[in-house]
Parts: sequence; structure tokens; C-alpha cells
Amino acid sequence: MKVLIDTCGWIEWLTNGSLLNNFSPYFAQTDDIIIPVVVQYELYKWVCREVDEITALEIIGVTELGRVIPLTTSLVLFAADLAKQYKLAMADAFIYATAQQEYAEVITCDNHFLNLPDIIYFPK
Repeated sequence: MKVLIDTCGWIEWLTNGSLLNNFSPYFAQTDDIIIPVVVQYELYKWVCREVDEITALEIIGVTELGRVIPLTTSLVLFAADLAKQYKLAMADAFIYATAQQEYAEVITCDNHFLNLPDIIYFPK
């Protein structure tokens, strides 16, 4: 089963957050992890702010163990349609569209995804 771990899941994993046990099993099979470039962007920005740039680059290296999905015109247009349909912000629409395109479930604790199809949601 392919999964897309949302940025909040990566942060829970990196910080040993309160939802670590919920997210950890999804990190076990790196071949099954889909990583949108927007998750790399958000993660890099967060780690640079909270730790430092060297650590952020190391974390981005870890994301490269999964399958990184770039933005394409067709994916951007699909994301725009999903944003309209579900009233999603741009980054969330890119993440959700990537998961839908790749037939992956989104693993998240972000309530913006609550009640959308193909979401595994862990409340904080």
C-alpha cells in the first residue's frame, strides 16, 4: 500500500511527538512512501527554522529514500480542481492531488484533510 506522510507526520517522527507511535509504522517501508516536493519544501523550511540548515539537508536526504513526486502541469491543474472541490489551501491541494494521482493514502494529523477520501487521520 502506498502512503503519503504529510509534513506534520514527518515532524512528529523527527521530534518524537505525541503521535510518534501512530506515524512510525508508515515509515517502515520506504519503498511505499510517496513524497511530494511540497512536503520536502515544508519540511526543509521547518527544520531550518527549528534546528539548522545542515540537519534540514540531512532530513531531505532521508525523504529521497521514498519516491519523490515533482509538480507537473497536469498535477497542478488536478490540485486546483481538488482545491475548489474541497476548499483546500494550495499546499494541501498539492499534497492531496499527489496522493490521489499515485493512489496513495495520506497519513496526517492536519485537520484540513479531515473527512476527505483516502485519509488516515490521527487527532492531536
